[in-house]
Amino acid sequence: MKKIGFLSFGHWSNGPYSQARSASDVLLQSIDLAVAAEELGVDGAYYRVHHFARQLASPFPLLAAVGARTSRIEIGTGVIDMRYENPLYMAEDSGAADLISGGRLQLGISRGSPEQVIDGYRYFGYGAPEGETMADVARHNTEVYLKVIDGARFAEPNPRPMFPNPHPGPLPIEPQSPGLRDRIWWGSASNATGEWAANLGMNLMSSTLKEDESGKPFHVQQAEQIEKYRAAWAAAGHERQPRVSVSRSIFALVNDQDQAYFGHDDEGSDSVGHIDNMRAVFGRSYAAEPDKLIEQLSKDEGIAAADTVLLTVPNQLGADYNAHILESIMTHVAPGLGWR
Repeated sequence: MKKIGFLSFGHWSNGPYSQARSASDVLLQSIDLAVAAEELGVDGAYYRVHHFARQLASPFPLLAAVGARTSRIEIGTGVIDMRYENPLYMAEDSGAADLISGGRLQLGISRGSPEQVIDGYRYFGYGAPEGETMADVARHNTEVYLKVIDGARFAEPNPRPMFPNPHPGPLPIEPQSPGLRDRIWWGSASNATGEWAANLGMNLMSSTLKEDESGKPFHVQQAEQIEKYRAAWAAAGHERQPRVSVSRSIFALVNDQDQAYFGHDDEGSDSVGHIDNMRAVFGRSYAAEPDKLIEQLSKDEGIAAADTVLLTVPNQLGADYNAHILESIMTHVAPGLGWR
């Protein structure tokens, strides 16, 4: 059994086949797809976050809106770039969105991906202190964020406040949302950062690329990363069991439209490239008839090691078609793999 979610990159463009031609289109269709996914029995609705791009950028209004329109589905990000975040303001936003959704947020955060602009975080007012990198800043922001959503009291109260304080001593960020601390995920591209996330008690979000640390196939390296993460989690002595997600591009070809869109897109092998001065291995895509998909996916060691699979969806094809993609996986593929 696995949880199955979708991951939308939230692109919009004026391309001839795009059904998402504006930011408004993407935001409203993102909500509509989450509603449809919940009706189909999908477990999660996740959204990418990119700045200075024609993509989804400010997650918390969208997450709150999805939370208000749905009642069961998990709602998350994959991922929020912590180089751009004020961790205290983010704690307020995420606490409010989690309360609106009834405690269904599953927030993926990380050091971030390559940007559309040079050092975009500087335009947001952030930079690295001397002797540190922005990766250090992202990890520091994460540690602060985790502490404050866990109820840390740190702000000295005004002796003559506008309203009476609820208790003596330092004050925490409000609102607090119980349980949110256990629903934070770290988007990790390496074994070391996976182990760091385990030590801090974050769930692991492993994507469709990873630092190439051994030359082995992507899915094997990903499974090894998950194994090291779980070992670090156990060594840290956390009381709860962690969650682990992987992302995949998977398309079941069940009609002529599927064949037209993806019938020639079955990338049967990994690819290697460089991203942010890191040699990275990129996982293959899957596009085939359901029986063949079941056979192929059953050999994916990364998927086997995870408890949650996030299906990347081509959001510019519109909410209705993406709901069809999800329905095809839920109906024709997931049962054959034992995911349902």
